[in-house]
Amino acid sequence: MTDTFIDTHCHVADAQFDADRDAAIQRALEARVTTLIEIAESPAMWEAAVALAEKHSFVYASLGIHPHHAHEAGSAEWPALKRKLLELLRRPKVVAIGEFGLDYFRMQNTKEQQDYLFRQQLELAKETGKPIVIHCREGTPSPPAPLPDQGEGGRRPGEGCHADVQKALAEFYPQTSIAMDLPRPQGVIHCFSGTWEDAQTCMTHGFMLGIDGPVTYPSAKQLKENVMRMPLQRMVLETDSPYLPPQTHRGQRNEPLHIPAIADAIGSIKRKTTDDVARQTSANARALFRLP
Repeated sequence: MTDTFIDTHCHVADAQFDADRDAAIQRALEARVTTLIEIAESPAMWEAAVALAEKHSFVYASLGIHPHHAHEAGSAEWPALKRKLLELLRRPKVVAIGEFGLDYFRMQNTKEQQDYLFRQQLELAKETGKPIVIHCREGTPSPPAPLPDQGEGGRRPGEGCHADVQKALAEFYPQTSIAMDLPRPQGVIHCFSGTWEDAQTCMTHGFMLGIDGPVTYPSAKQLKENVMRMPLQRMVLETDSPYLPPQTHRGQRNEPLHIPAIADAIGSIKRKTTDDVARQTSANARALFRLP
């Protein structure tokens, strides 16, 4: 039996796919990527994501507001945005809230602006019972080695984007468990890039970890070490198309058809077959997004 894949994080409604969107979706199907979760990260993209999901039986939508848009969703704008989001979340093909979270790398908005929007969407998730897709990106690339009195990646314990996300998870999702199998995951940390300690904390709060194209990059040593240690039951596959192409397509537009390359890399690290990875991560994705 040859198993199929689920791309749990793509942006096929992005303008980069305007010229060949249907063809890109068909290429994904031919590559055995038979379910797509379309992520709309700003209000401007919500309707397009829902329309794409409602056009294709195998496409679902997740709607949220990325921290880069926090200046457009402050306390004055949020009530109207929340009403619109609640309306769209009632549509059957809308399965999650996100991506949203914190981004300390580009800092297009202040930490205070980002934190306000982050917490509003966490409140909405608790109100609706929807799983969430969290964006978390640290402020600076990791240095070659930990600095004195600092943790892996140059962060002092308790500081940084991952630490701030985890504080919020402890507040909004306080129940913890070390169980590997999750019948109803709380959400996923998109394109996980933290330390092993970060991974453990997120998993204990009931979260999946999204693994993307960087797992194929020769330089991604920390990520590969984390994948080696992570249980396969806690991973989902993501392309983040049109971004983060696998190593074989660096510099090109990414597409959902590249999910098998990510599965291959994970299989090599964990000494599993690609079908093993496909089978388990697809089961994880169905549990995460409550898919049939």
